[in-house]
Amino acid sequence: MTIPTKHSIISGFDEAELEAGRLLFAKECDFVWGADALNQLPEADLPEVAFAGRSNVGKSSLVNALTGRKTLARTSNTPGRTQQLNFFNLGNRLKLVDMPGYGYAKESKEKVEAWNDMVRRFLRGRVTLQRALVLVDSRHGLKPNDHEIMDMLDRTAVPYVVVLTKIDKIKPSGIDGLRRATEEALKKHPAAFPDIHATSSEENIGIAELRASLAKLAAA
Repeated sequence: MTIPTKHSIISGFDEAELEAGRLLFAKECDFVWGADALNQLPEADLPEVAFAGRSNVGKSSLVNALTGRKTLARTSNTPGRTQQLNFFNLGNRLKLVDMPGYGYAKESKEKVEAWNDMVRRFLRGRVTLQRALVLVDSRHGLKPNDHEIMDMLDRTAVPYVVVLTKIDKIKPSGIDGLRRATEEALKKHPAAFPDIHATSSEENIGIAELRASLAKLAAA
């Protein structure tokens, strides 16, 4: 795990990897498709990375920070606003998929379950899905909903990485304990990568390192 402060980051990536990430995410990135159901999915033609997480964890903010665009993915102070699978084409090399948040939404139980079922089936059967990012709010750590989706990703053998968001909102003294607790939890999940990304979309912490990691998945 990268241990960040507002002034420095200890990086596990070399300069060439960071530059590859920068160049990839400097490319044009456009919203290309929104799917409310699995029969509405776009063509599976590029490697894909899915962003999963509880509502209001900062998925859309992270997509915007990675691509350097403030309004590419819609952000809101109202949890549950992302209600479909939103696909973004990054330079014809990678697709980013912003998924509906789980854990809270001001909708009927039936509609929430329909969204959750769509997400589960998408993750289970999308042949071009290379990686899932499970976003976790640093202030709260892993919650039961996070373990549920991680269990499902384990069962379907979809490799995933935990990305801690809003790392600037916790005290530096709390980062080490959060790291240890998260690493210990990941030992129980066979599809999880042991590396943990710590990020802040507001402070641009850990963004370059996450870009470098995702650049390794992009089409040549």
